[in-house]
Amino acid sequence: MKSNILVVDDEPVARQSLADILKLEGHNVTAAPNGQAAVEYVRTHPIDLMIVDLRMPGMDGLEVVQVVNQISPETEVILLTAYGSTETAIQALRLRIHDYLLKPASPAQVLASVKKGLTRRTAKSRTSSAVVADADEAMSIFSLKDGTTVDLSRRQIKHKNKVEHLTPAEGRLLRILIENEGKVFSHRELVLLVQGYDTSQREAPEILRPLVSRLRHKLDQFPSLSERVVSVRGTGYLYEGNK
Repeated sequence: MKSNILVVDDEPVARQSLADILKLEGHNVTAAPNGQAAVEYVRTHPIDLMIVDLRMPGMDGLEVVQVVNQISPETEVILLTAYGSTETAIQALRLRIHDYLLKPASPAQVLASVKKGLTRRTAKSRTSSAVVADADEAMSIFSLKDGTTVDLSRRQIKHKNKVEHLTPAEGRLLRILIENEGKVFSHRELVLLVQGYDTSQREAPEILRPLVSRLRHKLDQFPSLSERVVSVRGTGYLYEGNK
């Protein structure tokens, strides 16, 4: 079966060249001219592997990967850049990037990296297929000391006879905070991860505030949970976890 590959680069020549090379190898290839278009495409289409440029206007490559890791964690990622640095390489590894290639990468280098990435994806899929349902269920359900349970897959919170349902955006926000216990997210990072688009640090709080307000209103029924979603000096939010 053909693999689905997404090429993301703001340079038309580079984007077309990569797409042509991969099509000649028999892959299904889609090209996106920027990070926002890439994120929107991944939200609605299955992508096995993504090749993304680091330096792009708007959402850069690392920001694209950060969002894709949330909405399509099974997608393998190759980062391409003409501006390699140790700091960027470390960031790439932290974001679960399969490979990090310097431009101009030869067709042979790109194809070798793609082959390894697709092989890795297939191996991970086979390894996890027998247990993925149980693992997903376990990772999606969190229990607090007072008996409150949070089912992230169903976007549902329960405590005794109280049940609250979350909207998709509310569920994504709570999932990001709970699954990254103790990590402080800025308003801009949360808009990017929850809503899927980039904005300025000045505008982000205004965009995020209504969503946070609606989520807090629902969490108020569950004090043991609501007290753990903490605003950090007006700069962002974190989930403190059980104490």
